[in-house]
Amino acid sequence: MFVADEKNGGVEFEVIAKPKASRNGIMGEHDGALKVGVTVSPEKGRANTAILKLLAKSLGIPVSSVSILKGEKSRRKRIRVEEMRLKWFRERVDKLLREAGG
Repeated sequence: MFVADEKNGGVEFEVIAKPKASRNGIMGEHDGALKVGVTVSPEKGRANTAILKLLAKSLGIPVSSVSILKGEKSRRKRIRVEEMRLKWFRERVDKLLREAGG
């Protein structure tokens, strides 16, 4: 089950990144985290940038509202979305997971 927490007016959750994936997108969930694939390699932070852009686009929010709190050099990352309510976030992510088949 995907885990997300509402903290200080935003939502925090974990992502498991898959750089050099065959496509960009939410791929499902694993071990309490969202699995996110991006087609770019992790060199020079390109995968991190792609993940933030993908999450922002998927949630319909500005990229400036999404940040990596922890794990910039790891596949498992802690993400924060500013100014978001957990209820709305859960509804949107649940829809994305259904679309991903996971």
